[in-house]
Amino acid sequence: MTATEGPGAADGGAPATTGGDAPGRSRDDTVAAVVRQWRAVHPGLDTGPMEVIGRINRCAALLQQAEDAPLRREGLTRPEFDLLGALRRTGHELTPGELARETFSSGAAVTKRLKQLGERGLVERRGDTRDRRVAHVRLTDAGRDLVDGVLPAQLAYETAVLSGLDGPERGELAALLSELLGRLEGRLGALRA
Repeated sequence: MTATEGPGAADGGAPATTGGDAPGRSRDDTVAAVVRQWRAVHPGLDTGPMEVIGRINRCAALLQQAEDAPLRREGLTRPEFDLLGALRRTGHELTPGELARETFSSGAAVTKRLKQLGERGLVERRGDTRDRRVAHVRLTDAGRDLVDGVLPAQLAYETAVLSGLDGPERGELAALLSELLGRLEGRLGALRA
């Protein structure tokens, strides 16, 4: 079913939902308003992809704004916390290049962030004994304590956000997002190679 099919689409009334909408669920959100506007301007276009991608983008932006509050209280940015988190969850030293891959960041951005985190005493750099061009980065005790202190607050927030979804819904959403992410990572990886 295209975005313009269904009752109301042709007569300018309320737009029909796409085939992917669950029966009985309201889709009256900011993306629905944008889709209605695009349908009015271009009634022949299938806005189905916009309904998915737009909602993912909007959810990500809203989640990140609120989820970053514990980080701001600690004087951290999201990218800085991502570096600290990568070091904590892997449990060993990483090179700046490995950190760039782990956090989907550029090498220059990682270098800048590591310098700032080092000045705060959250990470330490150690030169490689065999290759002076290579550095190894590890968390300090203060860095580990900071990550371990912030993470529970973030997980509590995420739990509260998802509390409106029951277990099966949450599992279905996670599986669908995992499938989409896997496909995107595969395509983007092929483009980079």
